[in-house]
Amino acid sequence: MRNSITLETERLLLRPLLAQDAGVIDQLLNDRVLASNTESIDFPYPTGDASRWIDRNQDRWKVGEAYVLAICQKGDEQLLGTVELIANKEHHRSELSYWIGRKFWNQGFATEAASCLVNFGFTKLGFERITSQHFARNPASGRVLEKIGMRFEGTRKGHIRKWNQLEDVHIYGLLAQDFREKTPGE
Repeated sequence: MRNSITLETERLLLRPLLAQDAGVIDQLLNDRVLASNTESIDFPYPTGDASRWIDRNQDRWKVGEAYVLAICQKGDEQLLGTVELIANKEHHRSELSYWIGRKFWNQGFATEAASCLVNFGFTKLGFERITSQHFARNPASGRVLEKIGMRFEGTRKGHIRKWNQLEDVHIYGLLAQDFREKTPGE
């Protein structure tokens, strides 16, 4: 499957990543606070990494391994962050992750984008379960997951090492059946 999908919400366009997004991504991710709340973003963010990441994710989309979209505001198409589903085809499930540039926090963009991609994952990609996780010390991310209908499933103590510090991780999940019951007719 080629990544030509564009999804829309009230305020956002979720579109394929483009080579020209690399500079903006490099800039947004070179933020210690943002990086500290993610498992895999380094600080300082290495210049040029976004270009390689975009190329890799285009390849991952083609084989159905990951579905990564740029989160852009409608109108000016300003890139705010990204949202993705990482597929586990054998078990018909995926893991949701996202990041939003810090200057765009607390405006509901993460919730809007995550909700849209979860809907796409269940209705178009056929996943039976979507999970997500966040560092326990980042409750704002947990609120995003709760708003999109995910349920808290537990905590993994010391599960991720971030900058030589073991981090507790809160796990959330949503079954397709529960999603369909909450959104009849979609």
